[in-house]
Amino acid sequence: MGRKNGKQRTNEDRNVSEANGKLEDDVDALFRLPLAEFTAARNTLAGRLKQGGRGNEADFVKALVKPSISAWAVNQLYWKHREAFNRLIATGERFRHAQTSRLTRKVADMRGALDARREALSHLSDLATALLREAGHNPTPDTIHRITTTIEAMSAYTSLPDAPRPGRLTHDVDPPGFESMASLIPGAGMRELRKEPARVPSLQKSGRAATSTRRKAEPAAGVRQLEETRQTTIAAAKGSLQEAKSLLIEARARSQSLETAQRKAHAEAKEAEKQRREAEERFEKARVASEDAARRTRSVAIEVEEAAKAVHDAKRTVEKASKELELLFRRLPGR
Repeated sequence: MGRKNGKQRTNEDRNVSEANGKLEDDVDALFRLPLAEFTAARNTLAGRLKQGGRGNEADFVKALVKPSISAWAVNQLYWKHREAFNRLIATGERFRHAQTSRLTRKVADMRGALDARREALSHLSDLATALLREAGHNPTPDTIHRITTTIEAMSAYTSLPDAPRPGRLTHDVDPPGFESMASLIPGAGMRELRKEPARVPSLQKSGRAATSTRRKAEPAAGVRQLEETRQTTIAAAKGSLQEAKSLLIEARARSQSLETAQRKAHAEAKEAEKQRREAEERFEKARVASEDAARRTRSVAIEVEEAAKAVHDAKRTVEKASKELELLFRRLPGR
């Protein structure tokens, strides 16, 4: 009986696990849909769960918030361009490793990490623009800026315990604060001081002095490491700010270029419409003139036919008159 109950519990646990896995897949499928279809599909899924007696899960699904347009675009980058998305996440890991490297390598490593992140961000920004256009949305500079900020924040959040879940964003994500980032950076300098073997002087007084010096040195080294980390993070933040400004300038330039192209296309469309109307007017005039000419041709043809008949009749009349005249001449006396 106990074995039977144990087997029954195992089957129940397996069924629960499979149901949970199916729910995860269903929720992921919601966030992969076109934005306009999210609400209806969410309500349908919640209703199906409720009818199946899974009220808690139905409440969870019903509470899912429809993503903003920028959050939706970032979700689509995750689902449709995972390789490019993961490449950006990897640049965030590389940047954090560069922060903990030795000082002689730190600047070069951070510069390389920032260059790689800038390239990954630019590529994802272009992909997001294409995704929005394909879905019928307008990729405004503000929307692209919010998308770029969110995916940059995702690369920074990847090692944090409270990181947003990729592919299921409902709103824009801001980069983590300094405290969150600093907690990820180990105090490498303090560990090295603790691992360094202590010198053992011959005199007890010297030993106490050395111990006191080490105790003072350890906090000082920690402070220096934290200050160095703070300066590194500030430099990275400045780099990110400069990068964001560059992206904004590029977006504005792109927007101005598109607006200029739009104005030009609008002017060309107006000119083409004007020419079309003029061509239609010319065609209408030509059609009317052609119909008038055709009518005149038919009228002239009728007149020519009538004139030809009149000529024929006149000719017969002349011939008849000539014969009658000839007969009269023959009847005259002496003829």
